[in-house]
Amino acid sequence: MPKNKGKGGKNRKRGKNEADDDKRELVFKEDGQEYAQVTRMLGNGRCEAICVDGTRRLCHIRGKMHKKVWIAAGDIVLVGLRDYQDDKADVILKYMNDEARLLKAYGELPDTLRLNEGVDVDGPEEGEEGSDYIQFEDEDIDKI
Repeated sequence: MPKNKGKGGKNRKRGKNEADDDKRELVFKEDGQEYAQVTRMLGNGRCEAICVDGTRRLCHIRGKMHKKVWIAAGDIVLVGLRDYQDDKADVILKYMNDEARLLKAYGELPDTLRLNEGVDVDGPEEGEEGSDYIQFEDEDIDKI
């Protein structure tokens, strides 16, 4: 029988806690980077996000964050723009809720951006009231 040469199994990997719960320094965007809000997760380490400049981009979650930092719809992230593909970007950093509020207070994020709201990032479409309630006419039922 072969000897185990590793340092442990999946329980050891579960025990690691690399998520920085304590206060970390707030990271601002640099050249070639942009703030974005995740609209939906696509799977395979990819997500769709609307950047602050108004462009909808397909974002790839980098390997260091993959399966360690969980990203959901509505999260504020820092993406690195690609020089050769304008419609694609790479997720560099996920901001915690308090960090996103600080960015909004500093004026880095626009006031129209809604924080802490997951699924309905775009808001109701034109003509919608924002609910799934449908009003039926009583006359339609009697004709059956």
